[in-house]
Amino acid sequence: MRRLMSGILCVLFAGVALAAPPKPVSTPEDVAAITAVTEQFQAALKAKDVKALSSLMLNSNILWSSPASDKQVAKLRAEHDPNFDGVRAGGYNDFAWFIKNAKKDIEERFYNIKITQDGDLAWVMFDYEFVGDGKVENYGVETWQMVKRGGQWKIFSVVWSTHFPEQ
Repeated sequence: MRRLMSGILCVLFAGVALAAPPKPVSTPEDVAAITAVTEQFQAALKAKDVKALSSLMLNSNILWSSPASDKQVAKLRAEHDPNFDGVRAGGYNDFAWFIKNAKKDIEERFYNIKITQDGDLAWVMFDYEFVGDGKVENYGVETWQMVKRGGQWKIFSVVWSTHFPEQ
């Protein structure tokens, strides 16, 4: 009897282990709309149209940061602020001000865009180059979290790595 119960339990657990995980709820229409937001973002940035850029955000207080490295955090803690955590406070508003007041042509190029959507939540990840006057100023990996509100996809966080080309 014990052997029979062990066999039944093994079969039941094997069935659970072999079951496919649930798949995200994604539609081609939503993926196309999310892709359109990435294109609108690039166009607004290149045109320095802060109003259009801001219309893509959930609000103006979203997380917008390239966290500093441990080395940079240690340096800033030693020199200025012992509580610095590596995340700047200015966020999207500082970026919008920078774009509006930029004296040079700017653009951000996206490569290898990957969109993962599950219902009203999405993640967008891509390689990027930030370009000023035709020269790459920095590059890395960028991620957006997006949420669908009122039928529209909105960006509610932007986090990226930052690398600088060798001069």
